[in-house]
Amino acid sequence: MRIVVALGGNALLHRGEHPDAAVLEANVDRVATALAALAHDHELVITHGNGPQIGLLAMESATDPALGAPYPLHLLGAQTQGMIGSLLARTLHDALPGRRIAALVTHTLVRADDPAFAHPTKFVGQVYSLDVASALARERGRHIGADTTGRRRVVPSPAPERILETDTIHELLNSGTLVICAGGGGIPVTADSDTGALSGAEAVVDKDLTAALLAEHLKADFLLILTDVPCVYTGYGTPDQQPVLGATPADLRRGGFPEGSMGPKAEAAARFVEHTGGLAAIGALDAAYEIVHGRSGTLVRPDLTVV
Repeated sequence: MRIVVALGGNALLHRGEHPDAAVLEANVDRVATALAALAHDHELVITHGNGPQIGLLAMESATDPALGAPYPLHLLGAQTQGMIGSLLARTLHDALPGRRIAALVTHTLVRADDPAFAHPTKFVGQVYSLDVASALARERGRHIGADTTGRRRVVPSPAPERILETDTIHELLNSGTLVICAGGGGIPVTADSDTGALSGAEAVVDKDLTAALLAEHLKADFLLILTDVPCVYTGYGTPDQQPVLGATPADLRRGGFPEGSMGPKAEAAARFVEHTGGLAAIGALDAAYEIVHGRSGTLVRPDLTVV
């Protein structure tokens, strides 16, 4: 079975953890352990988030006195692909001796006129108090939004149109290679309407929506979205919280999940199942094997058609 795995940023850096290299390395070790059992039996394509990491690099770039201007988000996204891709490749190499593993720098085409550029929604970086977040907004012109734990920077998140390296990923898979790609949703680029020339975009593409598109184009059988909660919940964080163990795309769309957290995951799972008739699931990293085998997480299946 061909499985596309989407690792949430919180699977690589848990809420409240310091973004130190040692912490990231320890969490990547957990990823390798969780995915190794699946990799023995299935073709894997691994994508990953980069919200905490790109936020850290952006903050460092903005305060570096040696720079005339901060690095743009598309270049910072490329840096996170290299950093996280290297760690994943190294740990999976040790967990899967003899397996071919490749971390591929990946670009995602977005529309230059996507309305998302005018309405930032994608959370990046660490959590701030209201006072600190307000000061950053004033001093550096940042957009700030409230997530479930506090205030964070928000940046544009245009819809992914196409992953430019899809054919290369196909060839690597056909040669028996485990592929790490589309980190952070892919490096966002726009294409000139006349020449096709590519330009980097000041944005971060949602990694779950990119993973769904990639899984569709790779003809994957299963989209596995891994995060830091055991499954999807209705009324999450309230006294009425209830687990959702099975759902159709229509069920997920009726759930009203928050745009900055479970919403994109639910939408990505719904799109993949609708477009392919395959299966998707959302659940916790450490239960990856159990999720694929129907013993954990939220399984998303096609709507039943009444004839």
